[in-house]
Amino acid sequence: MVSRREFIAGAAAAAAAGVAAGAKSAGVKPAGAPEKLILSEPALQNAAETSMCVAFETPGGASGWVEYSESPGMSGALRAYSGEGPLMDIDGPAARIRIRGLKPDTKYWYRIGADRISYKGGYKMKNLGPERGKSVYSFSTLGPSAQGSFCVINDTHDRYPALGPVLSKVAEIKPRATIWNGDASNTSEAVADAIRIFLRPHPGHLAYAACTPYMFINGNHDFRGRFNRRLHEVVMFRDPAERSGRFACLGRNFAQRLGDIALIGMDTGEDKLDTNPAFAGIFKMREYRELQTEWLAETIETAPVKTARHKVVFCHIPLFDPRPGENPGDLAPADTAPGYALNYAAWQRTCARMWSPYFEKAGVKLVIAAHQHCFRYDPPAPGRSWAQVIGGGCDASGKDPASYPTVIEGRSEGGRLKITVHNVVSGRKAFEKFF
Repeated sequence: MVSRREFIAGAAAAAAAGVAAGAKSAGVKPAGAPEKLILSEPALQNAAETSMCVAFETPGGASGWVEYSESPGMSGALRAYSGEGPLMDIDGPAARIRIRGLKPDTKYWYRIGADRISYKGGYKMKNLGPERGKSVYSFSTLGPSAQGSFCVINDTHDRYPALGPVLSKVAEIKPRATIWNGDASNTSEAVADAIRIFLRPHPGHLAYAACTPYMFINGNHDFRGRFNRRLHEVVMFRDPAERSGRFACLGRNFAQRLGDIALIGMDTGEDKLDTNPAFAGIFKMREYRELQTEWLAETIETAPVKTARHKVVFCHIPLFDPRPGENPGDLAPADTAPGYALNYAAWQRTCARMWSPYFEKAGVKLVIAAHQHCFRYDPPAPGRSWAQVIGGGCDASGKDPASYPTVIEGRSEGGRLKITVHNVVSGRKAFEKFF
């Protein structure tokens, strides 16, 4: 089997090709023509019961907005603007609009747009007029009465050969929401990396998230690179209203209802300890995981979770591994110890010990994880009542029959939770089970 690191190593070349392709797709501005304000299709983010986020690429000097309506003809459309406070964003790199006050389990139609802003100083600014998107798209909010499926994708690592069939399968399934379960990137050093990965991830799927929102969870690679400290400028944090003030920084955690399924997002963080010299002492994953544990303790007591028939947790790094020689992520001080071949975590024993008691208390049925680049199913066992499904990786070559990209599909059927793992290389089902 080819290791996950060997495949990740090729991501730099793929990223460079992606930059070139993205620049080419943006087109060349004719002489004298004004710069375009809308540089990508919209990407829906952070699906929720009464809110939705929309992001699209913009240049500097553009103020983005979204018109939305319950009518496909856009009658009575309302408008939501970029920026979370009293001032609208005008400096790019993306317009990020949060639409609030929506109805649960309701279909909306929307169109994006932007105003051209001439800004020459605090008293010298002018609105030069709008540019409207050419297409009207739609989305549906979540909620306890919402029906439909969810999909999980993971470890795409900015690789076109994997993303193509993965996004094609998601488009075929048409889920209510997609959980992007980490390692969308290899490393993001500049804003152009994040724009390419999340707003223009594949030239054959420019509108990949225009109708199906994704709910992003960090993988360990999504913490690496200078720009990932500002990733929320492209992939918005979730609505602060979803959590109490002391959990305000937990912008990737979520607990949302899709019919009788509670979707719970947790962030396992890095696959190395904060004390590992490779991280120069600038990572704080221990505190981050502890705060999430406090959030989880409160969240499982809320009505949306307590009343759900099925509770499913999503996180990037697995919380269990049956192989005794796999690094559990707590080998202090630098992720090495006799008997362990890897110097990074194959699974997260620390998170498992902190979170599992709350999974047991809440009646979590399933944890869907990623990170290992190879599909695996771990059934429940004594002392662990939840099962674990691990998604595949980014090798779409078909050369290794044990390693392939997957799309994990989940839906409620007849009161049971049905999970199907699609091998997007062979086109066959790798796994199907009712829980």
